This record gives sequence, C-alpha cells and structure tokens, in this order.
Amino acid sequence: MKLAMIGFGQAGGKVVDRFLEYDDRTGSAIVRAAVAVNTAKADLLGLTHVPEEKRVLIGQARVKGHGVGADNELGAEVAEEDIDEVQGAIDGIPTHEIDAFLIVAGMGGGTGSGGAPVLARHLKRIYTEPVYGLGILPGGDEGGIYTLNAARSFQTFVREVDNLMVFDNDSWRKTGESVEGGYREINEEIVTRFGILFGAGEVAAGDEVAESVVDSSEIINTLSGGGVSTVGYASEVLSREESTGGGLLSRFTGGNEPEVDTAHTTNRITSLVRKAALGRLTLPCEIRGTERALLVMAGPPRHLNRKGIERGRKWIEEQTGSMEVRGGDYPVTGADEVSAVLLLSGINDVPRIRELQQVAVEAQDNIEEIREESTTNLDRLVNDDGNELDPLF
Repeated sequence: MKLAMIGFGQAGGKVVDRFLEYDDRTGSAIVRAAVAVNTAKADLLGLTHVPEEKRVLIGQARVKGHGVGADNELGAEVAEEDIDEVQGAIDGIPTHEIDAFLIVAGMGGGTGSGGAPVLARHLKRIYTEPVYGLGILPGGDEGGIYTLNAARSFQTFVREVDNLMVFDNDSWRKTGESVEGGYREINEEIVTRFGILFGAGEVAAGDEVAESVVDSSEIINTLSGGGVSTVGYASEVLSREESTGGGLLSRFTGGNEPEVDTAHTTNRITSLVRKAALGRLTLPCEIRGTERALLVMAGPPRHLNRKGIERGRKWIEEQTGSMEVRGGDYPVTGADEVSAVLLLSGINDVPRIRELQQVAVEAQDNIEEIREESTTNLDRLVNDDGNELDPLF
C-alpha cells in the first residue's frame, strides 16, 4: 500500500520519520511521500529522514516557532490560518501514485491534536483518496490537560477521517523506563505493526507471490465504513534449523531442504493469530462486536500455509461475530520469524476511551473552577484591606 504520510506535531513527525527509516531498512517502500508539520522549529530540526523541503513550520505570526504550549484550540486555529502552507508541501505529492493519506498525530499535545483534524477535513474536500488518521493517546500519568486535549481531539478527529487507527501509550509504557527510551520503543512498536500491515501485497520482480494476496484494496475495504481501529501483533522466531532450511541432516543429504511439517506450521499460525487478537492491541478493547477484520501472516514462504490462515480467519470470525473477515499471507524471503498482524476495524467496546472521556470531563470542570477561584483570589489579594483604590487606568 502506497501512502502519503503527514506527521502533525512532535509525536506525529517522529513517527513518520521512523516510518521512513523502516522503509530504508526493509525496502518496503510504503511511504511514497512524507511531510512533517509543526509550530515548533526545534521539533522539525530534530527529524532525520523527512526531507528538509517537506518540513513545514506554521503559526510563525502567532507563536514565533516556539509551539502552542499544549493549547489545541490554538493549534486548530493556526492550522486553519496556515493551511495553504501545508497544502503547498502536499501539492508536490504524486497523488496518482498513492492509495491513501495517513495523518499521524499525538492527541495529547497542542499542535497535532488541534491541527490534525483540520488537515483531515481539508484533504477530504480536495482529494478522492481515503484519508486515514493514526492517533496516539497520552499516558494516564501525563496530566489532566493532556487527557482533556486527547478526549476533545479524538472526538473531532474520528469524525473527519475515513478511519481512525489508535495507539494508546498507556498500554505500552513500562515502569522505570526513561522518557526517551519509552517513546523510542513505542514508536518502534507502531512502525513494526503498521509496517507489516501496509507492506503486505507489495511484490517486486523475483519476489515470492502470496498464495492469498493482501493488497491495498483489502486494507481499504476493511477500513471502510469509518470508526475506530486497533491492531494486534504476535511473532515467533524460527529455530536455527527452520530458518536455514536444515542442519546436520541437510548437509549429509546434499543440502536439499527438508519437508516442512505442515501440522506444525498450521498450529503455529493459529497460535499466533490468537496471541495477536488476545494480547496487547494498539488500543485495548473487547473484540466481540468488531465490524470488520483483516489478518496478515508474514514470514518465509515455506512457513506460511493456506490451511493455517483459513483456520485463523475462521477463529476471528467466531470471536468477533463479524462475517467480514479478510485474510492472506505476506511472504518475506530470508525472514527469521513468522508474525501475525490483525487489523480490527469498527471496534465499539473500548473501556480506555470511556475512561479518557470521563477523566477529561472532570479535568474540564476542575479547570473552570480553578479559573473562577483565581479571579476571586486575585480580587481578595488586591483589595485585602477593604480599601477601594482607584486604578491608574
């Protein structure tokens, strides 16, 4: 699947930067074009893979390149005012070569959470290609203002995109981990999962062709209908004998590859599918009631088989209750592991979102109370002795 990726804000820019690095490392060529948009000049300078001419600094008249300070209303206003500058960078994207736009943004800050929905609405007015969002929720320990930002941004973003894929930092942060190390690991998780998903179906000359091809149309159909999506992932490293195609026996028999145990590969695939569905999803949820799903099995061609994938797909149908479950394989010659990526689209039972909205409402009420108290306290401080003085002006 060929994507035009736009990273909005600090977190979005870093994730898009990491996607470009993933493309270089794996040869996936998922990102056909990349743009990073920010109100903070320092964040743009910190990117290493996004081309300099595709780094767009907005809001200079309002914030002088210093960011919007977690004010996502200001972030939305700045995005509206400078949308032509963003469009100028997007104009160079060969839209006839892409399958969709993907806007990546952290939803707890100011620039990304405010600007990403504005950009999504703008792109949908102009282009016929789908516009997807990848929203990153802040951890619950990051504070009330970030939770409030995320809840308001989520509510807006999901209505402006064709589908919103969500990654919840709260489910991935490890205790005792440094901030830098934590975000680096989280970004790697995001890129690994979505990299395999979007990379499926891309075949170059000489590559193995999948038995059941998963191409961009399968992904687009799974994401159609809107709503919220989550992605599951599980992998198993092959033993040395499995990955090299033999061992001592193969050397004695002239190096011919031994037959792969079909029952073993089938059982491995079905086990990985269950782990992907029931393990850590990018956004934890109850999978029952999911509207649509897509399963992608990746790994060496010899270790993928139709029977295992069909069993896995059938199990997902039973667990979700959906009759719209697609599945296929993504052969990766030379890979040393087999992995399952599961896209669940149209999820509706998400405790984390309910909790986010509840905390956000409380935070909003507290902020309003504090502002009212602040005015009263200032009056009391200035006029504490009861003497009414005339101000200068």
